[in-house]
Amino acid sequence: MLLIEKFCLKYRDLTKVSSEDLSQIYSDDVEFVDPIEHHKGLAAVQTYFAKLTKHAKACKFDIHHAVPCKDNADNISYVLTWTMTLTLKKTDRIITTQGSTLLKQNDNGFYYHRDYYDLGEMVYEHIPVLGWLIGKIKRKLRS
Repeated sequence: MLLIEKFCLKYRDLTKVSSEDLSQIYSDDVEFVDPIEHHKGLAAVQTYFAKLTKHAKACKFDIHHAVPCKDNADNISYVLTWTMTLTLKKTDRIITTQGSTLLKQNDNGFYYHRDYYDLGEMVYEHIPVLGWLIGKIKRKLRS
């Protein structure tokens, strides 16, 4: 099985991914970046995922495309597009957001993972007063 296939399989539901699973797809020196945090090293990524699973009932990724990239200056191996569906434990609230991921691969696994998504859509719009305010601003900008 190709590494990208393993990656897509593991990301079906992150709450079911173990530290061992992460070590099968990421290198020890992985750099993992998303709009919330920046992690360096496999141990830091494993800790980040452990925190996520503490608060999430489910965190599923529907990966629409995993496009391989040939010879490029940034050494990008794959570009992925996805929809994430996050179900929180405390409230059973379901949050859905779309995003993309850049992956860089070497012989040891993926050594770079960067996620791009709308943090406002994922977090800020779900905070009662702040969500109302962001909605109002968006409606004003569309008119």
